[in-house]
Amino acid sequence: MKLYISDMHFFHENVMRLDGRDFADVHEMNKFMIEQWNAKVKGGDQVIVLGDMFWSKDPKEVNSILNRLNGKICLIEGNHDNRWLKSEGVNFDRFEWIKPYAEFNDNGNSVIVSHYPVFCYNHQYLKNDDGTPRTFMLYGHVHNTHDEVLVNQFQEMTRRTVLKGSKQDRTIPSNMINCFCKFSNYMPMSLKEWISIDKKRREQMSLPVKINELPIPDEM
Repeated sequence: MKLYISDMHFFHENVMRLDGRDFADVHEMNKFMIEQWNAKVKGGDQVIVLGDMFWSKDPKEVNSILNRLNGKICLIEGNHDNRWLKSEGVNFDRFEWIKPYAEFNDNGNSVIVSHYPVFCYNHQYLKNDDGTPRTFMLYGHVHNTHDEVLVNQFQEMTRRTVLKGSKQDRTIPSNMINCFCKFSNYMPMSLKEWISIDKKRREQMSLPVKINELPIPDEM
């Protein structure tokens, strides 16, 4: 099974304040995220991490986490991952692949994965014969900041857009899912699970939100 998660930021002290993560310190945060990962991930599962997995530059610290995580790990490079990706001694054998961007099939759905949200992603306009979405764009990077509110507003605007055609008018699908680890209580989730989590969360986001009350992504 393919599972997805983003922006775990192992060993990142400041991210606890920025995200409002309720941990005493990074060691407590790291321990909880490992436990949540292993409670969900089985040996044959493939976990696609959508960037910013580690903050540490120390290969011993990185390996201490990698060697305790279940499953097969794939990484989409995030803006902070170059801190440790260039370090000698990291156990890169734990990764099936490391890429800046990828497209693949997941149980009949086309999946686009990138650390950064891609607003006009490949196959965005395609639907299945029954009108259901065919392609999903999974991203991270923006955590739960004002940028995520703007992504939501873009999606609502896009879905309301009507394209005039020679045969019939049609709307534009926009299926962008933020796989921020805090949204799933730090557990990697399947595409089906993320679709459900995202739907419920964005229904709440449709309520009035004051942008200036959300955190500023100065270190995201």
